[in-house]
Amino acid sequence: MTSRESTQFLPLAHGDEADFQRSARDWAIQLGIGAIQWPWLLRSLRGGSKAEKRRLLERLELPHDALPNLGSWKADTSLLHKIADRIFEAKPKLIVEFGAGASTLIAARALELVGEGGQLISFDQHGGFVEATRQWLAENGLSSDLRCVPLVEAPGQFRGLWYDHGPLPDGIDLMLIDGPCWTIHPFTRGSAEQVFDKIAPGGMVMLDDGARPGERVIRRRWAKAWPDFDFRLVSDGTKGTVVGIKRS
Repeated sequence: MTSRESTQFLPLAHGDEADFQRSARDWAIQLGIGAIQWPWLLRSLRGGSKAEKRRLLERLELPHDALPNLGSWKADTSLLHKIADRIFEAKPKLIVEFGAGASTLIAARALELVGEGGQLISFDQHGGFVEATRQWLAENGLSSDLRCVPLVEAPGQFRGLWYDHGPLPDGIDLMLIDGPCWTIHPFTRGSAEQVFDKIAPGGMVMLDDGARPGERVIRRRWAKAWPDFDFRLVSDGTKGTVVGIKRS
């Protein structure tokens, strides 16, 4: 969930978040992780250097103002470069994204430049945001399958909320995870594992904010639960990225 508007410290709130009933243990985890990760959140306000943003836009042949604002809860240039790198290298046929925004723009443009008809499906819980992102892409001559879906109580081992995305096709070559927000629950993005069985052999998972305490726990749990994936933390950029590759 990354807009092109001015960076604010906290992400957009959503009505579904109020429906999540936290237990005493949930509150303890929330408060404990929230207390130790504030220094990281402050560092993450920087979304990457102007030079890196310029290099990204030039390699994708996008206007210099296509990405006006990055940082805080928004994707940083490190993640966006990784997305472009993977698309140029692997030429994915199907990308599924949870949490739309700048990554949607970059992925859609990279797929266009690859020119092999790859599909991008993007989910977000904010209707107005989805429409604004759709318009943002259109202004740059791009499009993707953007879907607004509600958040529902997460299935499986992870507490929090997850996207009510419905059935998804098999053969996902790249999965991008940049939502929901940690303020729901520090482990809420772990529920992306519900879709791991749809990932093609050799396919990749990218989890943004991988250096945060909650995402470090998620990575360890994923590594234990999904031995057919190789998960690692890439600690460059301001936020880090958990990268997982499904063995062929």
